[in-house]
Order: sequence, then C-alpha cells, then structure tokens
Amino acid sequence: MSAPAARARRRWLLPTLTGYRRSWLGADVLAGLSAGAVVIPQAMAYATIAELPVQAGLYTCMVPMLVYAMLGGSRAMSVSTTSTIATLTATTLVSAGVAASSDDIPRDLITLTLLVGVILLLARVLRLGGLVEIINRPTIVGIQIGVGATVAVGQLPKLLGERDDPTGHGFVHSFNAVLAALGSANVATVVLSAASVATLFLFKRFLPRVPAPLIVVGAGIALAAFGVLQPAGVELIAPVPQGFPVPGLPSFEHVAALVPGALAIAVMAFLESAAVARGIRKPGEPPVDSNQELFATSAANVVGSFFSTLPAAGGFSQSAVNQNAGARSQVASLVTVVLAVLVGLFLGPVLSLLPQASLAALVFVAVFGLIDVRAIVLMWRISRRDFWIALVTALIGLSAGLLVAVAAGVGITLVLVLMALAKVRVRVERVSADAILVTLLGPLYSANAQTTEQAILAAVAKERGARIVVLDGSRIDDISVTVIDAFEDLGRELAAAGLELRFARVAPEVQEIAERTDVFRRARAEGRVFATVDDARAGPIDRDA
Repeated sequence: MSAPAARARRRWLLPTLTGYRRSWLGADVLAGLSAGAVVIPQAMAYATIAELPVQAGLYTCMVPMLVYAMLGGSRAMSVSTTSTIATLTATTLVSAGVAASSDDIPRDLITLTLLVGVILLLARVLRLGGLVEIINRPTIVGIQIGVGATVAVGQLPKLLGERDDPTGHGFVHSFNAVLAALGSANVATVVLSAASVATLFLFKRFLPRVPAPLIVVGAGIALAAFGVLQPAGVELIAPVPQGFPVPGLPSFEHVAALVPGALAIAVMAFLESAAVARGIRKPGEPPVDSNQELFATSAANVVGSFFSTLPAAGGFSQSAVNQNAGARSQVASLVTVVLAVLVGLFLGPVLSLLPQASLAALVFVAVFGLIDVRAIVLMWRISRRDFWIALVTALIGLSAGLLVAVAAGVGITLVLVLMALAKVRVRVERVSADAILVTLLGPLYSANAQTTEQAILAAVAKERGARIVVLDGSRIDDISVTVIDAFEDLGRELAAAGLELRFARVAPEVQEIAERTDVFRRARAEGRVFATVDDARAGPIDRDA
C-alpha cells in the first residue's frame, strides 16, 4: 500500500491513533480503567430504566464502544448509553406495546437500536450533520429537565423497596407510583438507598476523581454476599448470565410503532455525542467533523444492535472521567471494552448480588444533574424567549411524554429557524441627490426575498427626487428562482416609479448563475451591473427610463 493510501486509510479507521506515541499508552490504560469503573455500573443501571436486564447495559459497554473507537474522531469520548437515551428507549418500548422484562432482552430492542443506527446512517449519507445541530440550547435544556425529573421520580419506588420502574410510562404515572409505594416502603432498602445516594453526591462534590459508582456497587454486593440484605427484604437484581453477548436478529412485529421513538433517539444520540465531542476537545486536537461523528455513531448502533445493546451515544460523565484521567486516544476506550468483557465473562454471579436500590441510586444521582437550574436562571436573565422555550419543552415532556417533547423541541427549533431566515436584513440610505443605496445586511433566501423586496420599496418611497437605486449584492452568496423573481419584481416596481435599479458588487459565482436568467442578462446589457457601489452611483442615468 502506498504512503498516501495508508494515510487515507488512517483517516477513517482508527483516526485517533494517527501520530500515536508509545509514551501515551500508560495514560490511556489508566484512563480506560477509570472510565470503566464509572461507565460499566452506570450503563447497567441505565438498562433498568427501560426494565431491561442489566447485561443489556453491560453489552453496550462492549460492542458500540469498540466500533466507535475504530471509527470515531474524538480522542477522549466514551460511547455507551446515557440517561436520556435510556429513558427515551423505555418510553419508546412502552409506546410500541413491547413488554420489557428484567429477565430477558426482547428482540424489539435489537430492532430499535438498528433503526437508530440506520436513521443516523441516512443522515450521514445526506450530510445532515450540521442540520441536526441547529436544535438550540433551550430546547435541549428543556428536554433534559423533562428526562431528569421523569427518571428521578421513576427511581423512587425502587429506592423505597418496590421492584417496578414506571419511568417508561411518563412523569405523571411515575409520580402516582411513588405515592402508592410510600405505604409499603422497606426500611432496610430506604437506609441503603439513602446511604448510596449520599455517598454518590458527597464523592462527586469533594472527591470527584474517586469512582463513587464502583464504591456503591461494591458495597452493595459485599453486604448481599455477607447475607445482611436479603433477610431484611432488600431486593436484588435478576441473575446476570456470564459470557459474551450472542448475536441475534431483529423482530419486525412492532417496527412501525418503534420508528417515531427511533427518530427521537437518533436526534438526541447525535446531539449528545456532538456536544460531548466538542466539549472535551482540547486545543490542538483535530476539529470535530459532524459527518464523521454521524457515521461512527451510526455504525456503533448498527453493529451493536445485533448484540442486544441499548442505543448508544457519547456520555458526558464517563467521557469527562476518561479525559481527566489522561486519555490521549481511543485506546482508552479499548481498555474499557476489555474490562467490560472480563466483567461479563467472570463476574456474572458476583453482579447478581447487586441490590436493586444500589442501581436505582446510581440512576437517580446521574439524572439529577440533568435538571440544570443554573441554565434556566441564566436564560431568564439574558433571554426570556429562551427561558420560555426551555420551560414549555420541559412541561410538554412532563405532561405529554418525552417523545412528544423531542418532537415539539424539533418543531420549535424549525419555527425559530424559519423566523430567523424570514427576517428582513436591509439598510436603505440616501447617498447623493440622485442615488439611494440599498445594502443587504444578510443573505437572501426564499423565506425572506419577498419581505425584503417590500421593505426596500417602502423605504425608497419615502425618498423624493432620486433616480437611481443601487443594490449592494456583496452579501448574496447563493441565489434561487424566488430571489431572481423578487429582483425582477423590484426592478419593475422601481421603473414604474421612475427609478432605475442597478446592481453592484455581485460575486462572480453568483453572477455565473444569474446570467442564466433574463432579468440579469437584461440588466447587464443595459449597463446596470457594476463592480463597485461608487461606479454604480457615478454611471450615467437613463433619462428616458
């Protein structure tokens, strides 16, 4: 293989190993172990949100993470599943009528994860990486508040000693389940839950480098192993089978019902992954390519789906641990994968001793951080519009459901984008006795071409005695039939008022397209196209116009 071919191969396969140094290996191994101590118990806990066996979360730390490490461009991002994705998975399965169980992984999970991967792959083929990222920050904050509150309330029954997790049925159902569980709370479970939650919060606040999830999991398993918990009525998780995930095939029974949820999960998976990749990127590292991340995330989900994994995305908490521990490349993720495989092969009987309350505590603390009060307060101070967008999105998520909230968030964003595109950005000023200068302050689109034309006509009508209107076209970087029609209408209206429309500073690439139209060819033939604004103002006036 030639040197250029080898370089091209490295760009898409193991891109983070380009220029790898042997001195980085020790830091990568330590980072992979540190991230694994957080991500493995956390992913198993997230699986319980969807009433799935904990091994579904464990498998998500293997295959998707391995695939992303081979294809992803972020050096320190750790890809498994997140609380948002797990919650949307739960909601989707419930909405589709899939009966999830903590004993077996339904084939519909394979279908859902595969759909997510295929949707992301289609977005990559269509190069929609930048388009997905137009969803604004207030919308994301609102969705995360809805997810955080729904999941936190949904974990309370388990923290009180009940086995059911009502998260997938929404906030209202979860709240009612909490009220029902209060009368039958198990004292020992409540004490264990309180101790676990306190440990996680305190370590996060005062000892952030210590893997608190591993301590909580280890303490819970140790107490169960010594026979302290079971006699007191503390529930353990379902038995965890040993071994590597066995490939399976999807079920097409509920595929149509799963598509809306898959769309929502795909949007959130890419948004989270892109945000994490950009957030942890260090100066000097290669820039994050949205389309490359789309491909890597889609491949992680497509391949992972056949191994019964949850939909996968980049997680901020484990990625932050990865980076803070010194990760220099995706070798750190490969180390985490090896650790997850060893856990699956040898620690199944040990993991089966894990109390339900310990996992619920991990989820509760993890999602608590999604309720970003500071962001809401900042929006109230800076932009009331952003505040209300976040609040409305959150309320929709809490009342109508998280899938509806994601759809509403995307809809709100599209409306805001259309409003921004339709906004008139033009300045009209008298520059001489004969000339009026029209300066476009932003690009013209189909959405704002007609309103811009009307704004120009209204402003010109206020100026008396002028004979020339010079349109500064330097901000026109693209042109469409609608824009051409608007220019033709503008010229006709101005001519009827005794004014001559001239064009100045039109980019060559735009002129090349505009030359295919009669209106621009006629303007050039009549000498109304100029290189500069001064030339357009100084040109002779057609007194017969």
